[in-house]
Amino acid sequence: MGITRAGVFRCRCIQPARLFLRLNSSVSGASKRIKVDGVEYNTDPTFTNVTKSIISHTNKGLHLNDQHPVGILRDLIERKLNSVDNVFMPYNNFKPVVTTWENFDSLGFPANHPGRSKSDTYYINQDHLLRTHTSAHEVQCFQDLQTSKHKGFLISADVYRRDEIDRTHYPVFHQMEGARLWEHGDLDSLKRDLEVMEKALKENQTHTKLLCVSDAPAIDPEENPKQSYMTAPEVELTVAHLKRSLELTVSEVFNRKIESLREMKVANVPTELKYRWVKAYFPWTAPSYEIEVWWQGEWLEICGCGVIKQDVLNKAGFKLDSTMGWAFGLGLDRIAMILFEIPDIRLLWTADERFHRQFKRQTITAFKPYSKHPGSIRDVAFWLPEGTIGQEEEIHENDIMEIVRDTAGSLVESVKLIDSFVDPKTNKKSLCYRINYQSMERNITNLEVNDLQKEVVGRLIDKYHVTIR
Repeated sequence: MGITRAGVFRCRCIQPARLFLRLNSSVSGASKRIKVDGVEYNTDPTFTNVTKSIISHTNKGLHLNDQHPVGILRDLIERKLNSVDNVFMPYNNFKPVVTTWENFDSLGFPANHPGRSKSDTYYINQDHLLRTHTSAHEVQCFQDLQTSKHKGFLISADVYRRDEIDRTHYPVFHQMEGARLWEHGDLDSLKRDLEVMEKALKENQTHTKLLCVSDAPAIDPEENPKQSYMTAPEVELTVAHLKRSLELTVSEVFNRKIESLREMKVANVPTELKYRWVKAYFPWTAPSYEIEVWWQGEWLEICGCGVIKQDVLNKAGFKLDSTMGWAFGLGLDRIAMILFEIPDIRLLWTADERFHRQFKRQTITAFKPYSKHPGSIRDVAFWLPEGTIGQEEEIHENDIMEIVRDTAGSLVESVKLIDSFVDPKTNKKSLCYRINYQSMERNITNLEVNDLQKEVVGRLIDKYHVTIR
């Protein structure tokens, strides 16, 4: 339901960085066609901003690998939810290129929504893009339910967003969303399904008890109101089923982690798992909530969820007032990094067997670092072109990130803005970014880093006409 945001790339040879540069070079303005997942698309010089390095990720399928942390987590959630009553149809193979209608218009995104901007989204052309959320497929999934024996669906997929560069952000990540439906007014079925879910939740707490320290009421007339077409009992039962379903999910994945800690004989293994429900707001659900888990001394947001808005169901072809249900969305990478103790998101994308052989299906184990290679810091400071301050032409930070990412790939650990000021005499703006070059797999030489930095500076000058300080 677009409810979550949650929230990685090597070749060993004499000059791996230079080979990677050739792979990562931007799609040429002279190129008329782009091939993604075997399908060719026309390019548009005013819209196309996807790079070859990003396109190279579209066939990785990490969420399909049940021996990869992302795939293990997806598999655990799917199995647990379908172990109760087997009503969820899994969708794990949707292609990453979608239309702007699927990604934005079908979900009610206004024309001026920032998510549509080229600074946030990878466009193939004016009409096609790399999906920014799994919700791009939900209309199709809701339509499928109308002719299926299933009463719900689960979507897992890789999604793409231009973003900052650090240990927890990457331009490709994975989302999972799900939905569960009932006929409007069918309280008997809803009550029976709730009893089954409550029994499953109780049985899942054999070693670690779930403890709710704070709940959010099903309905808050002022801050979390219900939809007018549903009665209070319908909302309360739907929300109860939603909460028990997600509590079961939390219990399953964190119990797997706790079992692993016990096997490792870690001190102070939790005997209870505290969680809380928080009121929230999302465009496609009302009322809406978030579930948070107390883990290692802090509250972790696990996912957003709520009662599906009728407008969403109507757009998928359901008759007015005919259907009710709930939906949730979560980021698989962020949760996997926490449970598997992975310190850098780039590791999720490594081809290094020292990483992959540490994991096995349906098991959550802590990642054991196999090396720590030193980083190399470089700063780049520049003046923006005159007349760009406050104008649409001003460089977006994601544009800087994209040049660094496209040049250095996973040889860059982080990029941070460390200085920004406007000269009062000239009214020119200066920016300074600090780039930490660091490989997860090998030492990189100063010569390699200098070459990468030179390439970054050259591309900044060529594309944005900056003046290096």
